[in-house]
Amino acid sequence: MPVITIDTATYEQQLAEKQTRISAQFARFNAPELEVFVSAKTQYRQRAEFRVWHDGDDLYHIMFDQESKQKIRVETFDPAAPLISEIMQIMMEKLRHNEILRRKLFQIDYLSTLSGEILVSLLYHKQLDDEWLAAINALRFELQKTYKIDFIGRARKQKIVLGNDFVTEQLTVNGQTYQYQQVENSFTQPNAKVNEKMLEWAQDLCAPLENDLLELYCGNGNFSIALAGSFNKVLATEISKSSVNSAQINIAANKVENLDIVRMSSEEFTQAMKGERQFSRLNGINLQDYNCQTILVDPPRAGMDELTCRLVSNYDNIIYISCNPDTLERDLDMLCETHSVSRIAIFDQFPYTHHVESGVFLQRK
Repeated sequence: MPVITIDTATYEQQLAEKQTRISAQFARFNAPELEVFVSAKTQYRQRAEFRVWHDGDDLYHIMFDQESKQKIRVETFDPAAPLISEIMQIMMEKLRHNEILRRKLFQIDYLSTLSGEILVSLLYHKQLDDEWLAAINALRFELQKTYKIDFIGRARKQKIVLGNDFVTEQLTVNGQTYQYQQVENSFTQPNAKVNEKMLEWAQDLCAPLENDLLELYCGNGNFSIALAGSFNKVLATEISKSSVNSAQINIAANKVENLDIVRMSSEEFTQAMKGERQFSRLNGINLQDYNCQTILVDPPRAGMDELTCRLVSNYDNIIYISCNPDTLERDLDMLCETHSVSRIAIFDQFPYTHHVESGVFLQRK
C-alpha cells in the first residue's frame, strides 16, 4: 500500500505554475502585477480528516487517491500541523488495542490551532453507549495531562461532546493578536499562517478607506473582526447559525464595539436592501444608518448569484476573496462593467494542489 510523502523541492515550481495560470486567466481585466503569498512547505494545515482502516489487529489512517481511488496508508502526514501529527500517532497507538473505542470506527477528524488546542472527532457506524463513554473519558483524562485536547463522538443521530466542541485560535495580524472560536464542522481557513497574511493584505487595503464596511458571507468573523478598526461601523451577514454564534463570541472576546452581525443569506440581504422584504432578524438595525462605501465578499466555491453581484457593484470599493478562480472570473465580468481591478493576489492556502485562494480589490471607475 503506497504511503503519502511530499517532495518539498517542488514547492516553488507548483506555486510558479499557479502564478502563471492566474496571471493569464485574469490578464483581460487589466489587473496589476499579481501579489503572491507563500505557505510553509510542510506542517501548514490546522485541519485534517482521515478514514480509518481495520486490518486484523492493525488499525491505521487512510486516504484515497483522487484519480485511482486506491487506498493510501497514512503513517505521517506532512501537511498537518505538528500537533495533529503528534496526536495522530498517539490515537492509533491508543485505539489499536482498545476494542471498545476502535469497533465500528470509520473516520477521525482533527481540528487544531496555532495556540496549542486540538479537537478530535471520532465517527462510528454504531451507537455510542455508556461503555464507550467511560473508555473515551479515560483516554481524555490521560491525554489532558499533556495536551489541551477534547473529543467528540459521532454516530447516527448522536453527538457526544467531551469538553468543548470548538477550539480557540489566536492569529497575529500586523502585530495584534485576535482570538477566534472555531467550531467543529464549521468553515475555517485551514492554513492559519496564510490566513494571517490574507488578513494583513485586507488590512492594508482598508487602511486608507473611510466610512463603513459591509461584509457578506462573514463566517465566524474572520475578516470583519480584523478589519473593524479601519472603519466607523461594520455590518456583516452570514447564513450559518453556528458561525454566527461563534462570530458573536469572537466579537466579545476581541472587544470589538462597532461590528454587528446578522444571520441572513446574501440573497435575503439583497432583498432587504432593495426594500423587497422585511426581516425580523434586522430588528434593532437600521440599514439607513450605515454609510458603507466598501464591501467585502468571501463567497463559497459557486461564487455570487447575479442579484448579489448587482448589489455588490453599488459600492465604491469591493474586496473579493475567492476559493474558485473560475467563478471569480465570471463574477468579475459583471463587476468590471462598473469597477476596475486595483490589486490582485493569490494566497497559497492549499500547497501542492490545483486549488487557489485569490483576493481582488476593485474600485469604481
